[in-house]
Amino acid sequence: MKVAVLRFPGTNCEFDTQYAFEELGHTTQLVWHENETLPTDIDLVVVPGGFSYGDYLRSGSIARFSPVMKAVISYANDGGKVLGICNGFQILTEAGLLPGALKRNNNLHFISKHQNLCVINNDNAFLNQCNKGEVLNIPIAHADGNYYIDDEGFKKIEANGQILLRYSDENGNPVVVNGSVTSIAGVCNEAKNVFGLMPHPERALEAILGSEDGIRMLKGFEV
Repeated sequence: MKVAVLRFPGTNCEFDTQYAFEELGHTTQLVWHENETLPTDIDLVVVPGGFSYGDYLRSGSIARFSPVMKAVISYANDGGKVLGICNGFQILTEAGLLPGALKRNNNLHFISKHQNLCVINNDNAFLNQCNKGEVLNIPIAHADGNYYIDDEGFKKIEANGQILLRYSDENGNPVVVNGSVTSIAGVCNEAKNVFGLMPHPERALEAILGSEDGIRMLKGFEV
């Protein structure tokens, strides 16, 4: 599998993401935000975490207008798979590739810790290696991870199986972490080829780091 990992000024998880996919046996290529095209014959575009453009104005709102995002939008609209992690999730919502928006955590503080997540839907390319209702342990690190969507939008994504993950306790019961609507931690688009989540699966590939649960999440794209 060939993976393109985007880089913006302020991105700080691109090398973690590159390492993760290469550890899983894939070829990766870093793509600078000023590029107007994506590499040819890629299987996945990843928009990694960090603080693109310093999170000025609003997280992801400037990166959304970078030249490379035109290519990403075109790639996604043609059915290409795109994964946004943390700041990448924020960028994809700003670009209109994912529903909803990310706003400041309800406690107004940056949150950094390992967090349980319950798999809500696995009939997609991202979580097909996980079981529905399974609890995963994945690190989170964000200040603007409070997922918001209006009532009409929520009913739509729930009906379409677009809710991927919820913050939970060890038994899978929803918990309030940052104020997200119904504790949502990740969603996909209606076509189920664009995915976004606030937790960092690329940081959960080795037991020495506290969890290996990110492996099956990222390996889902191999199928």
